[in-house]
Amino acid sequence: MRYLIALSMIKGIGPILARNLIAYLGAAEAVFTETQQNLEKIPGIGGVLSQAIIGKTDLLKSADNELEFIAKNGFNAFAYTDKTYPFRLKECSDAPVVLYTNGNIDLNKGRFVAVVGTRNITDYGRNVCETLIEDLVLQIPDVIIVSGLAYGADITAHKSALKHNTPTVGVVAHGLDRLYPAAHTSIASKMTASGAIVTEYTTNTEPDKPNFVQRNRIIAGMCDAIVVVESAIRGGSLLTADAANLYNREVFAIPGRVGDTRSAGCNDLIRQNKAALIESASDLIKAMSWQPNESKNSKQTLLFNDLSEEEQTIISVLRQHESLQINQLTLKLKLPVEKLFPLLIELEFKGHLRCLPGNVYKVVG
Repeated sequence: MRYLIALSMIKGIGPILARNLIAYLGAAEAVFTETQQNLEKIPGIGGVLSQAIIGKTDLLKSADNELEFIAKNGFNAFAYTDKTYPFRLKECSDAPVVLYTNGNIDLNKGRFVAVVGTRNITDYGRNVCETLIEDLVLQIPDVIIVSGLAYGADITAHKSALKHNTPTVGVVAHGLDRLYPAAHTSIASKMTASGAIVTEYTTNTEPDKPNFVQRNRIIAGMCDAIVVVESAIRGGSLLTADAANLYNREVFAIPGRVGDTRSAGCNDLIRQNKAALIESASDLIKAMSWQPNESKNSKQTLLFNDLSEEEQTIISVLRQHESLQINQLTLKLKLPVEKLFPLLIELEFKGHLRCLPGNVYKVVG
């Protein structure tokens, strides 16, 4: 492990090149004992990198410090050759040679679903995310929710998983000696009880922008499926979707309203056949050919089995918008106010709608 960590610290040597070096030389230790002349002969190395390797034997001390930090804090370090290394991630050619975790979850047990999206999540996106996870947990008890611990969709996914006593894994873009954003420290602490914080980065690594791109590939690689709940046309979660497609993972997207810039990325993924359209956890489960837990009814079923046809139509129209004023609803439903109002009162009483100031209505959950 010491030599693998040191190897991962050399700038210019990523996971793919690190594997090539080990394959040619037989072991990570040999990288630091080989002559520069022999290193130069290895494809992809050359003079500059071979010189960097020869001149970086001090990294072994840094690797020792890293191992000491891991042991002191009760963290874990998994080499890509270990049986405990996430097998899904191991399938990816650019998977990290070393993965660090804070938490004791077995990353090879259960079904892993990534839920990602914009940092600027709307009420619509938040409701979709929360409902999706609640329903998924009910139907697939061994599901693990994975995201990136960022603001918006990520933290909503983590909180929803914790709310329903489901393990959740946060993949971060820095070392385990810090937490970014700091505002999520308490949530991250709760996550480690049954889930984990995961990273490929060593201590003293800042959460720089390029690291988030690399972080996204880990989210994609360690999961069975990826769901983008809400994203702008250039959202970072689209990079996660791209990585997932590259790894032949199943990618899903929640559709948004036409013209809504905060859902434009999801709609574009669907348009380009880069993601399958889903509207519920049941859609995802069916697409994955998973067997749902029949002993528990999903929230989706419970939501609508007590509604009349007219009430279901109202819910359907409101789900296409974040909220609507009662006069807007009458126009869209072609129902007079005197007939619509009692239906809205009944839906609010059943807990399906919320009335906001100005007779504005929105769906709950």
